[in-house]
Amino acid sequence: MAKKRITENDSYIPAPLAEQPITETLETNYMPYAMSVIVSRAIPEIDGLKPAHRKLLYTMYKMGLLGGKLTKSANVVGQTMKLNPHGDSAIYETMVRLTKGNEALLHPLVESQGNFGKQYSRDMAYAASRYTEVRLDPICQEFFGDINKNTVKFVDNYDGEMKEPTLLPVAFPNILVNPNQGIAVGMASNICSFNLREVCSAVIQYLKHPKSDILEIMPAPDFPLGAEILYDEAQMREIYDTGKGSFKMRAVYEYDKANNCIEITEIPYTTTIEAILSKIMELMKANKLKEISDARDETGLAGFKLTIDLKRGVDPDALMLKLFKLTPLEDSFACNFNLLIDNVPMVLGVKGIFDEWIKFRLDCVKNGIKFDIDKKTEKLHLLTGLKKILLDIDKAISIIRHTEKEADVVPNLMTGFSLDKVQAEYIAEIKLRNLNKEYIINRTAEIEKLLSELDELNRILSSETELKKLIAKQLKQIADKYGKDRKTRLVKNDEVQEYREEKVVDDFPLTLFITKEGYAKKVSAVSLRSTTSEHKLKENDEISQTIEATNADEIIVFTDKCSAYKSRLCDMPDSKVSGLGEYLPSLLDFEQGEKAVYAVVPKKYEGFMLFSFKNGKMAKVELKNYETKSNRKRLINAYSDKSELSGMLWLPADCEIVAFADNNKVIAVDTGKIPLKSTKSTQGVQVMKLTKKGATLSKTVTAQNSGLIDTKHYRTKNIPAAGSFLRTEDTQLSLF
Repeated sequence: MAKKRITENDSYIPAPLAEQPITETLETNYMPYAMSVIVSRAIPEIDGLKPAHRKLLYTMYKMGLLGGKLTKSANVVGQTMKLNPHGDSAIYETMVRLTKGNEALLHPLVESQGNFGKQYSRDMAYAASRYTEVRLDPICQEFFGDINKNTVKFVDNYDGEMKEPTLLPVAFPNILVNPNQGIAVGMASNICSFNLREVCSAVIQYLKHPKSDILEIMPAPDFPLGAEILYDEAQMREIYDTGKGSFKMRAVYEYDKANNCIEITEIPYTTTIEAILSKIMELMKANKLKEISDARDETGLAGFKLTIDLKRGVDPDALMLKLFKLTPLEDSFACNFNLLIDNVPMVLGVKGIFDEWIKFRLDCVKNGIKFDIDKKTEKLHLLTGLKKILLDIDKAISIIRHTEKEADVVPNLMTGFSLDKVQAEYIAEIKLRNLNKEYIINRTAEIEKLLSELDELNRILSSETELKKLIAKQLKQIADKYGKDRKTRLVKNDEVQEYREEKVVDDFPLTLFITKEGYAKKVSAVSLRSTTSEHKLKENDEISQTIEATNADEIIVFTDKCSAYKSRLCDMPDSKVSGLGEYLPSLLDFEQGEKAVYAVVPKKYEGFMLFSFKNGKMAKVELKNYETKSNRKRLINAYSDKSELSGMLWLPADCEIVAFADNNKVIAVDTGKIPLKSTKSTQGVQVMKLTKKGATLSKTVTAQNSGLIDTKHYRTKNIPAAGSFLRTEDTQLSLF
């Protein structure tokens, strides 16, 4: 049937697109790609290598570059393409990171000659592969030691022409010794490096005592660029337990007094010299680093160096604290110990990685021993056959000599000496010159040695304890042979100084008014003197506190949720008497439903806080306990929550106070009788006995503010005391 011709007047209607559910599209098209990236490219495996690393190292091993001479990098790249189809530039970039010249690894796997760039520089380009030379580093002996003993599984390469290992039989936990970062699809991996000597010692200890604290042996990561770790044991323990978390690192510097400059010689592993210089220059242009006259990269043959020239009179240590705060000279390393275990991505803690590596290494050692047993058993079998002809060498020669057909030699030997085919083949292949008594005796003398070796190998193979001892012995040898001292130093939290930007505060006297509804008015003395207005307050609100202070003072606001919020009065907007003031819950960012109860301007943090509770107890806490070195705004557990609060007072020194109960009882007591507690959340001591059921302590004031005519009537020598009933002449002063 002829097709209709479409003319200009005809309208073209495209065929409708086939609809496909998005879940089906993802499953059939996207998921295979995502899994390929995760399993075959981005996430390291238990040997500490990604596929690209493994293919490169195995190629170099097959090229004889372990202990051999240096060869051009281009040669290695070309050979690696037989296993890795991703192109020469990708292979060379992989090699660059593994070299000693790049300084990216604690224990580089490739010895190098030529320019391979630097890990700490994003702009320092490495030379082309035709100019540089490489070979495997001696530590790679521990990667390939038993690879020819069927220790690991081999698979076909991408075109089926060659075999390659799925893992390398690494004799130490390389996964933790050299840093590894990878970004897959929907997941990532970021494993920091640890000191080889410490890792080997930790694994040895773990093999002996699985419940031992490995943090005592390997306290923290170690990086090839050195620098300092701001060490927090609890933070590090969380990383060790979960495989996730972060820690901070700082650069190491020296002050050159002669040239009035700071020389930075080590920087965090996560940053680059260009990023640091760029940030410093940006801050200098913004006029935020007036202390610096110049900064430059002076890295050379002697190693890394970043120089910062200072202006006259600048304190170098104070400036470095500022630079740590404002630039990548202090940076964080975010840990994510994600690795592939049997092609399944898992986030493991350090002990989890130890478990998986030990399991992997046990399999490698077992396979190697089985290989040795098979080889020695095979050799023993041949020598046992050779021993049989020792009794009558002439007979063996006669059988061979008088056999007419070559094909009958082996069967005739088998019949003549009761040999099997393998033994007979071996004897038939012996050269005529070796068919003598001396040769046969020398060879068969190995039988006893082989039997002894086979017994020992079978004994080790049958005992997991012996296998673990063997692994521990190998780890000890590796640590002694390749171990290095730590490069990254640890600085404990209590030794760390933080930069605090000193804000220039316009200081002046003021009066602070706090209302019962939680409003605060900061009114300067000048404004207060000149005003004739009355306080503007919300309906049913009233002034609860009036505090004399200055603009440079701090304020602590206690809330009904046992918290205390700290702020500086200079950060609080100025108010007028005629205004409502600032609402403290909004100003200090209280939690939902939290209300202000009491405010203190601590000045020099002298005196103490007296907390009164409805159960008759009082807690006396030094104000110094609320002083903090850091800029924390909220202090939790500021006072006890065991009983409902009835009031609080700041007292500069011990004095007489008066407490009122809602059953009309009153007690007057000297605060010197109340013991001072060191814990903010203390329940205190019983001061007022509440004899009537359901009675509560409702109010505590100083004696001079009690309104009582004479406090002697209510005074008590010892606590706790029930107090006295409120007298008639004092009744009008009571709130009840």
